[in-house]
Amino acid sequence: MKPNRLAATCIVLFALVTGTAHAQGVEWNELNEAQRRLLAPHQQNWAELEPLRQQQIARGAERWLEMNRRDRATAQNRFELWRGMSDEQRAAARQRYQEFRRLPPAERARLIDTYRRYRMLPPDRRLELRQRFRQLSPEQRQILRERRVRGPNR
Repeated sequence: MKPNRLAATCIVLFALVTGTAHAQGVEWNELNEAQRRLLAPHQQNWAELEPLRQQQIARGAERWLEMNRRDRATAQNRFELWRGMSDEQRAAARQRYQEFRRLPPAERARLIDTYRRYRMLPPDRRLELRQRFRQLSPEQRQILRERRVRGPNR
């Protein structure tokens, strides 16, 4: 897939998964030049898109254009991962994302910090933690998740 086509597809997918926007659409000629160039593969069916989808995609294109090379590579990798998921896996990912978004800001920040600390661990330590997690019962996993969200002193 060509880079621009992949980028445009990533943006469309990202908009489908995450966006919330107003119901007012975006006309093709209202997009800036860079957005039109990036979204060119979708020009023919742009007018057929729902107004909400147009806004989501236009915002996604703007975010894409503001990304640096590393962020774009990360987004493309995530898109490939998303494409490889089953419908059930995607539904579970959407549900987890919505649950995360509903958390109070302090709890979200705590989870993000925990994840960052986990990513900084050596690969062998991360593997050990994943294996220990897989050995837990579903009830034990849930208790651990709840503790992570609430923090150690709650």
